[in-house]
This record gives sequence, structure tokens and C-alpha cells, in this order.
Amino acid sequence: MKSKLRSAFTLVEILIVVVIMAILAATIIPQFTDSSMDAKVGTAKFNLSTLRGQVELYKTHHGGVKPSATLIELTQSTNAAGTAGTGINFPYGPYLRDLPANPITNSQAIKVITNNPAQASDCTTGGGGWLYHLGSGNVWIDHADLVTE
Repeated sequence: MKSKLRSAFTLVEILIVVVIMAILAATIIPQFTDSSMDAKVGTAKFNLSTLRGQVELYKTHHGGVKPSATLIELTQSTNAAGTAGTGINFPYGPYLRDLPANPITNSQAIKVITNNPAQASDCTTGGGGWLYHLGSGNVWIDHADLVTE
């Protein structure tokens, strides 16, 4: 009698492999999601630190005067009075090439607030770019979970 060689997987073997792959996917995918959010939070904190540092440098160069509500002065060359221009008479700045985005919301928007420090109630619904207090020149992340950073 001739014996037949098996050349395919049985349905049970395929189902076992599919179940194992589903279990692995269920445990691994959430870890990648968390690490992606952790990276965004880390970048947001770094961008916040950069923004705060450049606002302080602007204040130092301009006799304590703070940038306007849009922070546009940080991206321009200015004179001691804060007037934007080019050439030798505008030696200060630009402090930033472009305003950094909040990587969580991908927004560069500046929202002026009256609270100092910022409160969760100051945050834009769904998150925005940055919160800015004109009186102090302080900046915060416009996200309810990170506003205390």
C-alpha cells in the first residue's frame, strides 16, 4: 500500500496559528500606541522649553518687553524697541525660524489667556497649540492633560 504525503495544513492548525497571532497583536499594538503618544508628549515638552527660552531671550534683549500675542517677533529681526526689519539696525533675532507646533495637535496657534499659571479651563477644546500670558510672557502647552508642565 502506498502512503500519501500530506501537502497542506489542516483547518485546526490554521485556526491555532490565527488565534496565536491575534493574541500577540492584542498585546503588542497597545505598546506601540503608548510609545507614540509618549514621543509626542516628549517633543511637546521640548518645544515648550525652546519657546520659553526664546521668549526670555527676547525679553532680555528688549528691556523686559514681552513679544505680542502672536509671538511673531520671535521669528523676525528686531531693534531694541521691538520694531521688525532687516539690516544692521535690527540686530536682535530671529530667535526661531518658525513657531514650533504642538505635536499632539499639530497646531502652532497661540491662545492668549488671563490666568497665570494656566488652568485646564484655559485650554482649547480638543487641544490647541500654545497658551500665552501677555503680562508675564509665560507659555504653556494648550492641552488639558499637559497644561501644568
